[in-house]
Amino acid sequence: MDKILKEHFDRFMKKGELPPELQKLNGEVKLFDDEELLKVWRSNFKGIPWTDKKGNLFHGAIDNLLKKGKKLIVLDYKTRGFPLKEDTHEHYQDQMDIYNFLLRKNGYETEDYTYLLFYHPHQVEETGHVCFNTDLVKIKVNIKNAESIFKKALKVLESEIPAPSTECGFCSWVDQCNCEVK
Repeated sequence: MDKILKEHFDRFMKKGELPPELQKLNGEVKLFDDEELLKVWRSNFKGIPWTDKKGNLFHGAIDNLLKKGKKLIVLDYKTRGFPLKEDTHEHYQDQMDIYNFLLRKNGYETEDYTYLLFYHPHQVEETGHVCFNTDLVKIKVNIKNAESIFKKALKVLESEIPAPSTECGFCSWVDQCNCEVK
């Protein structure tokens, strides 16, 4: 789905238009049109990188971007098997915060919000084609949250490995594996 959606959006980007799913934003935004840069930023191996002063790398790969004037707006596609719940978008907050953090660290201005575009099936036609509903959800960005995630990750990586615990399911599993191997 991810590849198909990106190809779908790229066809509209090349025409300088918004796809039907984004028509309610028409006149307000346009699709980011730097194809080469978008290709890099979509790559799981490259993405949008940022390295701190100590050489620690942080990166993420986006689905797409919108432009509003000189500012960028992250657009992320999500597929689901069922309609949204009231809090579905909250499960993606960290991801959206991190993408915006990385763009800003690379010198790009971003809006203080992002869009999640959810696709979920609602019908299968007689031909076997699946029809999808779409829900566009705007969420506020929290850059401080992304900074906190990065700092916490570094703290874990720089810490000593903790002693095993009898309450830890993973520790118990490792102990079982080690006993069986001996």
